[in-house]
Amino acid sequence: MSCSRLSSTTGNPRDLRALGTSLQRIPDLLERLAKIAPAPPLLADLASRVEPQPELAGEIARAIEDNPPALLRDGGYIRAGYSPRLDELRSASTQGKDWIAQLQEREAARTGIKSLKVRYNKVFGYFIEVTKTNLSQVPPDYVRRQTIATGERFVTPELKEYEEKILGSEEKAIALENELFQTLRDRVVAKTAAIQRTADALAALDVLSSFAERAQVCRYARPEITDGDGLEIRGGRHPVIERLPDAARFVPNDTLLDRGDNQIMIITGPNMAGKSTYIRQVALIVIMAQMGAYVPADSLRMGVIDRVFTRVGAGDDLVRGRSTFMVEMQETANILNNATPSSLIVLDEIGRGTSTFDGISIAWSVVEHLHNTPAVKAKTLFATHYHELTDIALSLPGVKNYNVRVSEQGDRIVFLRRIEPGAADKSYGIQVARLAGLPAEVVARAKEILANLEENELGDLGQARLAQPRARKPKITLGDQLSLFDE
Repeated sequence: MSCSRLSSTTGNPRDLRALGTSLQRIPDLLERLAKIAPAPPLLADLASRVEPQPELAGEIARAIEDNPPALLRDGGYIRAGYSPRLDELRSASTQGKDWIAQLQEREAARTGIKSLKVRYNKVFGYFIEVTKTNLSQVPPDYVRRQTIATGERFVTPELKEYEEKILGSEEKAIALENELFQTLRDRVVAKTAAIQRTADALAALDVLSSFAERAQVCRYARPEITDGDGLEIRGGRHPVIERLPDAARFVPNDTLLDRGDNQIMIITGPNMAGKSTYIRQVALIVIMAQMGAYVPADSLRMGVIDRVFTRVGAGDDLVRGRSTFMVEMQETANILNNATPSSLIVLDEIGRGTSTFDGISIAWSVVEHLHNTPAVKAKTLFATHYHELTDIALSLPGVKNYNVRVSEQGDRIVFLRRIEPGAADKSYGIQVARLAGLPAEVVARAKEILANLEENELGDLGQARLAQPRARKPKITLGDQLSLFDE
């Protein structure tokens, strides 16, 4: 960033100092890399691309103050001793200001005006200020310069002479500092290509060192990338949530996906049980593996994934007239239209924001499309509260049901965070509502309504009504219609 700013002439002394500090550390880094033997090919290649700039780094260190001001016009960013001429101009300016302070003491003693002040502004330069009550004591060699509300301002030939020396020295010092800065900036610009190549290599080394540090501290495993299409995770963990203060309670889980009998996982269970955490951790583990990092798992064996598609969370875009449900449907449409058999799809609820039957119907149809369409047929994790959707596994061989295990203790539930084969037989929404603090009478009435709804959930043969094909009405012929008019 500093190099880019300096190259575009917008850089300031702080940018130059930051670049110099970075260049100074390169030799130590290369020395440490040289101690790694034998060096892995990638590490050796990155090290070979680092081009030290010792002369430029030393020049910047000698020229620029450790904490320079941000603006060139302020001056004060070139170190003392770097330029003899600059040191002379600064000395003349400093000595002149000391002389001004001595002049004030001397004139106050000569005139007897104890309140006399020697001041400065950009319009009039240096002047002697005397209050109204002391104007009678002003000596005849004072030349009136300006009248103000509280008194008058004067100059003397001696003061004007030293003013030119002081101001001239300051202006020349700032101009010389700017010139020295521009010379250094031009040297940096001349080395821009080499510096940027070094920066790219250092950035890659930084990423790899971060990967290694996290892998060691967090007990990550090395992934095994295969030519197959399977995704097998043993003891997978969420890389962020497991590092929270209560990480000791995190429960690892396994995952098995492929394009055959384990293509789609339907995951049911109550709110707060861990469905969303689980499906997102799988996506993160896959992404981490493909970017070259170790992963938070006991082991990972997977084929290459071309893209990870997600439909998670709830959000709207009211400015463009898109409701939460419309956003959800557009995200789902994007997945169905672009996923391939090499993709990983993570679906966290589909069908919310509309009627229950509408939502279940859409979710059911999406699963069928993912399973039956050869051009898609992507590995899919589908977390849902529609436990009716689990019946689709009875007719689609690539769909497997999983649920987040809970322990029921009367009206209470305990989340065990364990993903196990099988379908949840209910959503536990009322229990979660009770945990959230809904009034007892609301919870009790909800149980009564749920019982009434569940009585009509199954068909006459005990199968889910949703899974049964809709009966077609018999076609009515013209003869049938005319028969209505028989005697």
